[in-house]
Amino acid sequence: MKEIREYTDKQILAEWDPENVAQWDNGGSAIAKRNLIWSVAAEHVGFSVWSLWSVMVLFMPADVYGLSVGDKFLIGATATLVGSLLRFPYTMATSRFGGRNWTVFSAFVLCIPVGATIWILANPGQPLWLYLLCAALCGFGGGNFASSMTNINAFYPQRLKGWALGLNAGGGNLGVPAVQLIGLMMVAWLGDVAPYWVCAIYLCLLVLAGIGAALKMDNLELGVDVKAMGRACGNRNTWIIAALYIATFGSFIGYSFAFGQVLVGYFKDHGDTAPQAALHAAQIAFIGPLLGSISRVYGGKLADRIGGSKVTFGVFIGMTASSTILIFSEGSLALYIVGFILLFILSGLGNGSVYKMIPSVFDAAAQSKGFATATERADYSRQLTGAVIGIAGAVGGLGGVGINLVLRQSYLSSGAATSAFMVFGVVYVLAAITTWAVYIRMPRSAAPMTAVADVPESPNAASAKVSERMG
Repeated sequence: MKEIREYTDKQILAEWDPENVAQWDNGGSAIAKRNLIWSVAAEHVGFSVWSLWSVMVLFMPADVYGLSVGDKFLIGATATLVGSLLRFPYTMATSRFGGRNWTVFSAFVLCIPVGATIWILANPGQPLWLYLLCAALCGFGGGNFASSMTNINAFYPQRLKGWALGLNAGGGNLGVPAVQLIGLMMVAWLGDVAPYWVCAIYLCLLVLAGIGAALKMDNLELGVDVKAMGRACGNRNTWIIAALYIATFGSFIGYSFAFGQVLVGYFKDHGDTAPQAALHAAQIAFIGPLLGSISRVYGGKLADRIGGSKVTFGVFIGMTASSTILIFSEGSLALYIVGFILLFILSGLGNGSVYKMIPSVFDAAAQSKGFATATERADYSRQLTGAVIGIAGAVGGLGGVGINLVLRQSYLSSGAATSAFMVFGVVYVLAAITTWAVYIRMPRSAAPMTAVADVPESPNAASAKVSERMG
C-alpha cells in the first residue's frame, strides 16, 4: 500500500493499513483506540444480556415459577447455544454492513429480549418453552463477540493483536460478572423485585452503547467474506484451535452460567433455605467470571511475550489440577470455591493465549505462500484470522453448552456435580496433549498443517510451516 502523506481520518480509513508505521503513528493509532473503546463497551453490554438468565434463575423460586434445577441448567444451555451459533453469521456481518453499523444494530436489537425478560419475570408460571425462547433471544448478545473481535482484528497491527484482542475480549467478558454483581446489589437494595430493575438498567445501557457506537466508531472496507470462511474451514489449524477454545472459553462461559446454580445447591445441602441459598450464591458467583475476564487480558499479553502455545499448554495443566480439587472437595466450601476460582482464572488466561495463536498461525501460513507483495500476504493473513476468530468463537462457545448439559445430567443422576468434574478433567488432559503434540513439540518434518492450496508455495515454505506448527 502506498504511504499516506496527508494524515486525515478520512484518508487513513480509505486506505487502512495498520502495518504502515507512518500511518499508525500519525493518526491510525488514535482511530484504532477509539474504535476499540466503543467496541468493548458494546460487547460488554452484549455479554451481560447473554448471561442475564444466569442471574435471573437465582431469584426465581420453584414454588413461584415452577422451574426445577434441571430446567434452570437447560435455560443456561439454551442461551449459550444460540449465542455460540450466531457467531458464524456475526463474523461476516462487519464486512457486509460495516463495523460501526453492525455494532449499532446488534446493541439496539438486544432491547427486545431484555424487554421480554421483564415481562416474563412479572408474569410467573409460564410454560418452560417460553423461558427457553426468552433465553434464546438473550443469546443474541453472545454473537456480538464474533463481530467485535473480527472488527478489532482489522484495526490493529500484528505486533499488537494479542493485547488488543485480549483487551477487547476481556472487556466483553467482564459483562458476565457485571450483570451478576448488579443483580446482587439490586437484591440487597430492593429485595425480590430486583430482577426487574436489572433488566431496566440494561435497557438504558444498550441505548447508550448503540448511540456511542454510532457517533464514535468507523466502518472499514475490510472484513471476512464467504470465500475466506471457506478457506478457513478447509484449514486443519482452524479446527484444532477451535477444539482448544472449547476447553478455554467453553469453560469460562459454561461455568459463568452454572457457578451460581452449583453454589445454590451446595448451600441448600448445608441447611440454607432457598432464598438464603440464592443470596449466598450471588455474593460469591460473580468473583469467578470477574477474575476470568481480567486474566484474559494478561493471557494475551503473556502470549505476546512467550508464545500462545506455551501459555495454552500451561493453562490446561492447571485446569486439570483445578478439576481434581473440585472432585475431592466434597464437604469443604473453601476448597470448592478455590477450585472454581482457579478454573475461571486459568480459562481466562487460555482465552487470551488461544486467540493470540490464531494470528500467529495464519501469519506464518501467509509467509509460506508465494504472494507477490507484502500487502497480499497481510490481506491473506487478516482474512483467515478474522474467519477463524469467528469459527473458533462459535465452536468454543458450544463448550459452555456441554458444561451446562453435563452438570444437569450429573445432578439428575446423583444429585451432585462430582461426575461432571471428572469429565471436564479428562477434556483438559486431552487438550493439553493436543497443544503439546501440534504446536509445541518440534515436528520431525515440515509436513504441511494446512489443507489450503489456493496459492502456490514459495521456496521457503518448509521453514515457514515449522513456525506455523510452533504457533
